[in-house]
Amino acid sequence: MTIDPSAQIHASAVIEEGATIGPDCQIGPFCVIGPEVVLGRGVTLQSHVVIQGATEIGEGTEVFPFASLGQIPQDLKFKGEKTRLKIGVRNRIREYVTMNTGTEGGGGLTQVGDDCLFMSSCHVAHDCKIGDRVILVNSVAVAGHCVLEDDVIVGGLSGVHQWVRIGRGAIIGALSMVTADVIPHALVAGPRATLEGLNLVGLKRRGTSREELSALRATFAELSTGNFRDSARRLSEGKVEGDLAREVIDFILGPSDRSFLTPHK
Repeated sequence: MTIDPSAQIHASAVIEEGATIGPDCQIGPFCVIGPEVVLGRGVTLQSHVVIQGATEIGEGTEVFPFASLGQIPQDLKFKGEKTRLKIGVRNRIREYVTMNTGTEGGGGLTQVGDDCLFMSSCHVAHDCKIGDRVILVNSVAVAGHCVLEDDVIVGGLSGVHQWVRIGRGAIIGALSMVTADVIPHALVAGPRATLEGLNLVGLKRRGTSREELSALRATFAELSTGNFRDSARRLSEGKVEGDLAREVIDFILGPSDRSFLTPHK
């Protein structure tokens, strides 16, 4: 066990032999930390937090009461193989959030980026890859093997089907069930979610130029005339105006065998 002298640990916390507690960590009452856990500088566990498995949590992350991180996957194929959960820096993980380690079949790693917010009762399943600045609102459930790229927002009580990719900057409305890939910068909503358009509000807030927006809107209009992959292949053979438009085309032509959410007809 390695505990930095500057760490503050409540007397009721249980830290198992082998754990690593970094400088300036704060471990609150009734927390349980397993033998393979590594906490970076300044990690705060408020109280009643359980962290197990080969779990690494980055600097400045704060975990709120009753979160459970690093438990084994909820996958019947899991046979006890050694897998990991890696959480980046400056994340806020609210009450009752659960995140599982990976599986051998999914690469063995569940990974969360930096500066994310996971609101109460969210679930991140095995082998997910979560980017930076992602926000999951209350009670979002992300199934196994999903990829959520940077700056994605998923509205409350939404579900994301296993193996789905959600592209950078997309926003998912509350109470949505996402069963297919979502292109970058998309706006998605509905009980059986459909592609409503582009997340123009989010793009403008990030300072996207008028030229980039115009090029992206033109590309989106072209994509919406037929099959996404066929349209993307056709567009990729010519000159694509704008980095955002190219990003969307590259995402569509990327490695995935799932279909895409498309505009409601």
